[in-house]
Amino acid sequence: MSASLIPDPAEPPASPFTAAARQPQPTLAELFVAFATISLSGFGGVLAWSRRMMVEERKWLTAEQFNETYALCSFLPGGNILNFSVVFGARFGGVSGAIAAMAGLMGPPLTLVLIIAGIYAHYGDLPALRRALTGVAAAAAGLMVATLVKMARPLFHNRAVTGPLIALATFVAIGILQWPLPLVLAVIVPVSIVAAMVRL
Repeated sequence: MSASLIPDPAEPPASPFTAAARQPQPTLAELFVAFATISLSGFGGVLAWSRRMMVEERKWLTAEQFNETYALCSFLPGGNILNFSVVFGARFGGVSGAIAAMAGLMGPPLTLVLIIAGIYAHYGDLPALRRALTGVAAAAAGLMVATLVKMARPLFHNRAVTGPLIALATFVAIGILQWPLPLVLAVIVPVSIVAAMVRL
């Protein structure tokens, strides 16, 4: 596989995990610990932390591969990051890997959430706590924006305008015009697939 993000026309398109497979593969214990770390660090959303763990720290995926895999998981039923843990864990450890990754993602935060829910039930009306939650929400929004910027960078590496235009059109349709999500997906997904096929 070429080091460049521009695919070689003489080679078939690589799967999202082709490059990652050449890296040292995580064990079941490493999968559990990695996703447990992601879930316990993901205050305000685990997307930012999952990308940081998989792409920047462990280098199990490239930025482009993470985008492709997360995009696939976004179209599957259920939570995006839960789907991601199953797909990623299954790639490296089969059924056992999927279970290990999902257990790491769900187990520790479930215990923590139950404890926090009990505390919030008793003290949720306190003004100081409400102000703290408002601050956390602002920080979470900033974290999401920073992650989205990082995820958008691979779209510009190959100087193709199709990806950024599709992303912008989707944002305008859903975020500004507030068109129904199923309608937007029904139009934008076929268009993006055809554009990618034509470019390759």
